[in-house]
Amino acid sequence: MQEDFLHYIWQYKKFDISKLTTDAGDLVSVVSVGAYNQNSGPDFFNAQLKIGEQLWAGNVEIHVKSSDWYLHHHETDKNYDNVILHVVWEHDTNIYRKDNSVIPTLELKPYVSKEALNNYEKLFSKSQKWINCEHDFSGIDEFTLNNWLERLYFERLESKSEQINRLLIDSKNDWEAVLFKMLAKNFGLKVNGDAFLSMANSVDFSIVRKLQNNKMALEALFFGQSGLLEDDVQEPYYLDLKQEYQYLSHKFKLSNQGVVPIQFFRLRPPNFPTIRLSQLANLYHQNQNVFSNVIALQSKDAFYDLFSVKASAFWETHYTFSKASKPSKKMVTKAFIDLLLINTIIPVKFAYANHVGKHIDDAIVTLVQEIASEKNSIVDKFNSLKKVSTSALQSQALLQLKNNYCDKNKCLQCAIGSEILTGND
Repeated sequence: MQEDFLHYIWQYKKFDISKLTTDAGDLVSVVSVGAYNQNSGPDFFNAQLKIGEQLWAGNVEIHVKSSDWYLHHHETDKNYDNVILHVVWEHDTNIYRKDNSVIPTLELKPYVSKEALNNYEKLFSKSQKWINCEHDFSGIDEFTLNNWLERLYFERLESKSEQINRLLIDSKNDWEAVLFKMLAKNFGLKVNGDAFLSMANSVDFSIVRKLQNNKMALEALFFGQSGLLEDDVQEPYYLDLKQEYQYLSHKFKLSNQGVVPIQFFRLRPPNFPTIRLSQLANLYHQNQNVFSNVIALQSKDAFYDLFSVKASAFWETHYTFSKASKPSKKMVTKAFIDLLLINTIIPVKFAYANHVGKHIDDAIVTLVQEIASEKNSIVDKFNSLKKVSTSALQSQALLQLKNNYCDKNKCLQCAIGSEILTGND
């Protein structure tokens, strides 16, 4: 038995509340269970209870055993002086206030159904499972599941907003600069995300603004700050970039010290950092106000148009500076734009809307549901239990569910776990 389960039982009244009695035989009527407190102090603040003929207002403390009160040294902590009811699974000793009066104790065990207890024990059994509820996941009510996944998706957006808000502070409230940094990070994908972000952080965005009309200068800036113009390569395009970067470095007093090194290892050639940096440079060369466009656009197809850019002509026959390849246009694909929408565009739109006090949740749901579900091991495993992910909203929500609930055994804070525990009641 875990205290978390008892907190859940008390908070949501998942027990027979019709004829509750204390250990002394006094009837207990629950007017309000109180506010759940997950910090230090009693577990529920400001509960309202009728014990016997007396109406009480105060705090409720919950333990597995009554004696845990002394095990946790609550008798010496003034924060527990206003506890009006001690709720326990098993009553094994009386608990006293400082004035030696007994704190009423309610033993929950007789009032919790066997079904709820069996469901709890089944959910938290120690058998090897990918997630605790994998045997029950397929039977979860569609309405419950869909509403919970939408809530998890916005919880994930809130989490992503934390990084965006930190970048906003670092960028002195320049949203265009924030978007540039987030785009740079995601153009780098998982392998070079940190490297591209550190490159973007190493350049004041005002410099990018000044160079937007000069594609060669933008590429030189991005390549140079990323440390990709430091080799002895005799290719004319490379030498032109190197000369341009030397000029920019002197003019703007640039430094790439501390920029995370670029990696080529484990990347398919279309995702090489050379290709992605050139595409990023071309995006900002072709669009003078990327942020205002991102905020204004609503549909997936509109974003496909905005981000339909390609690398410079040199890269049509190269993936690296020193080796030629078969000719091909290095366009930003729709699949890549989908990733940008999921990981950059929508989070930035959401964070900006919150910043200015605008509600765009419905528009975000409409947009993210236009995007196909991501394919990865976590989403695939959930889909094997129950076909649930049909859009990026669900796939993002499932990542949030697995990483922040399933892996941390937070079934009691999960709508799915709650439905399993309550059964048919």
